[in-house]
Amino acid sequence: MAHMSTMPEDHVETANPSPLNDYDRMAEGYAAENETSLLNAYYERPAMLELAGNVAGRRILDAGCGSGPLFAELRDRGAIITGIDASAGMLEQARQRLGADADLQVADLAGPLPFPDEAFDDVIASLVLHYLEDWGPTLAELRRVLRPGGRLLISIDHPFSVVLFQHMAGKRPKYFETRSRTEEWVMGGQTVQMKFWNRPLHAMTEAFAAAGFRISVISEPPFVPEARDVFPEELREFEPTRTRFLCFLFFVLEAS
Repeated sequence: MAHMSTMPEDHVETANPSPLNDYDRMAEGYAAENETSLLNAYYERPAMLELAGNVAGRRILDAGCGSGPLFAELRDRGAIITGIDASAGMLEQARQRLGADADLQVADLAGPLPFPDEAFDDVIASLVLHYLEDWGPTLAELRRVLRPGGRLLISIDHPFSVVLFQHMAGKRPKYFETRSRTEEWVMGGQTVQMKFWNRPLHAMTEAFAAAGFRISVISEPPFVPEARDVFPEELREFEPTRTRFLCFLFFVLEAS
């Protein structure tokens, strides 16, 4: 995922705005960016796979699977994967990658999920929860489809990094409130307005507990070593021993 210029939080849409978070329109461009970007390919995805560990034989729901790069990695490691996404365009990109036999379904995480109770050993929600204003119904559904003792693995915009970048841009964000922000992304020649919801760390942990999850891991991982060779300019100011930066926050939760 690439972060573009952030608009003011009180940004007013035009009379005929284009749809927010229109992944269908930028599906091809986003899939290409996600494939090789520093933040996705050399930071978020390796960190998520490290947290997942040995997944052979585990039933995993890739919630917000996008074009399927994480789905492919987990499947290669022996997991039994189902992928869902709200964007039909992104799922078409995933089918091209994964083949016609991949279990992919259109589903919106803001609503009920089309699965029975305790259908999965793990759910992976990779960079998706920050699109939702209300986490309560979504976390309740994810808990429902997990077996007792199952895991929910989450990556999300780090709440401190969002505040830091907004302060650097001259804004005064209210950290302790759940608040929206809008960004403009350019992917594959398409310009799309993206809306995110930021919340403080305590609001995240309270939502997890209310849904019946216990936190087992909170992680602020490093980027992988080979990133220095692929992105020498972006990482030029990083000393050899410095491999971490504020970007995403990772959780491993256990279903009680």
